[in-house]
Amino acid sequence: MTKKLLIILLLLLSPAAVLFSQPRPPLPVNNYQLEYRQHYGFFYHHHLEFERFNGHFPSYELSFQRSTFGRQKWESLWAYPLTGISFYYSPLGGFEPIGQVYAVYPFISFPLNENVRSRLNFRMGVGLGYLTNRYHPTDNYQNFAIGSHLNAAANFFFDYRQVVSKRLTLVAGAGLTHFSNGSTKTPNYGLNAFSALVGMNVFLNEPNPFLEIRQWPVLRPFEYDNKKWYALEAVQSFGTRDMTMELGKRYLVSNTSINWLVPTGMKARFGAGLDITYDDSERGMLDRRGAILGKDLYKNRLEVIKAGLSGIYEMRLSRISFQFQLGAHFTGADQTDGQIFEKLGAKFYFNDPWFFNIALTAHGGRADFIGYGIGYRFDRTHYPRKKPRWNF
Repeated sequence: MTKKLLIILLLLLSPAAVLFSQPRPPLPVNNYQLEYRQHYGFFYHHHLEFERFNGHFPSYELSFQRSTFGRQKWESLWAYPLTGISFYYSPLGGFEPIGQVYAVYPFISFPLNENVRSRLNFRMGVGLGYLTNRYHPTDNYQNFAIGSHLNAAANFFFDYRQVVSKRLTLVAGAGLTHFSNGSTKTPNYGLNAFSALVGMNVFLNEPNPFLEIRQWPVLRPFEYDNKKWYALEAVQSFGTRDMTMELGKRYLVSNTSINWLVPTGMKARFGAGLDITYDDSERGMLDRRGAILGKDLYKNRLEVIKAGLSGIYEMRLSRISFQFQLGAHFTGADQTDGQIFEKLGAKFYFNDPWFFNIALTAHGGRADFIGYGIGYRFDRTHYPRKKPRWNF
């Protein structure tokens, strides 16, 4: 009897033993690559003063990057994007007032189709750029685009990638590269360069044989229980706006945001926001115009406050989220920049639901200020109400 029980127990355990003893494919470790991109483009003249800088010029970019394979949940949700860091150089057409630019920025490249050997991507990168020449009132007064050597560098490109061999991929694309200091130092019209590119990507080592095997995210039992939820965010940020050219000094800017966000899935949220901004430089400009016109343009500081409503789209990448906002002001005594405003921000959750926030606010593509702050998210969940059934 004991022998029979032992045999039955072994038979029951044998499938589990086979299951747990199966060798797991090795994790992809040799997925690092070098990519060279050759750009050729031109400046987008968003101000008439830039017409003097007409011309086409090359740019050169070297990237160190890696493929993602689902080690984190967001990687599989976004179809396993490429991540890396780029080193960028351009002579910017050889115009002496502008000089040359050197930039370094991390980036992420999102696949837009499922074919891993022939793929369209959207690449987004943000980092730092160094311009060799900047505005100076006597030595370089013709450079009215950039008032500082150090600037933010942003890169937005669509590219097509075709796998040629096991270690070589060809790349072609087009997009925009932008340099601006966010009005931390004026002038700050910014530089926008559109370009087309060709390039090639090479694996540094022999590619892992399991490169095309993706890891699916872990789904726990009962993870979805039909709850609906939304989030309310409160964010307080501060920044400065350099107005030395117009008013002779730098001013403090305060921004308070209250955002209502609803998830449309595990990757994104949509919502609406209320923005309240007090920019002390606008009071200074109103005082100067009022002195010229001989009348007061506002009664008190409350009339200078700008309140606005905006629509929001948010991308979620683990602890980091990117927010894109477009809205309009409905209060504020100074509307010379226009009522429509844009806002591009990033959030880093250091202790959920607390997060750091950095956001660039602009009007008509012209940067006003960069705000740095802290925010708190209130999550609200509820079960959807069932529709009443009418019995007659």
